Amino acid sequence: MLRLIADGLPNRDIAAELDVSVSTVKLYVQELLVKLQAADRTQAAVKALRQGWL
Repeated sequence: MLRLIADGLPNRDIAAELDVSVSTVKLYVQELLVKLQAADRTQAAVKALRQGWL
């Protein structure tokens, strides 16, 4: 999911790619933001790139 976020996909497209609901994507995104201590999706993607996770 973090790769899809970094690719700039909206929740609807991420949900379709992962075959889950949009509400599930929203929940996962919020959990990722907390775990990465990121304020938003962009910051989460930047942190992941800097850590070499993507």
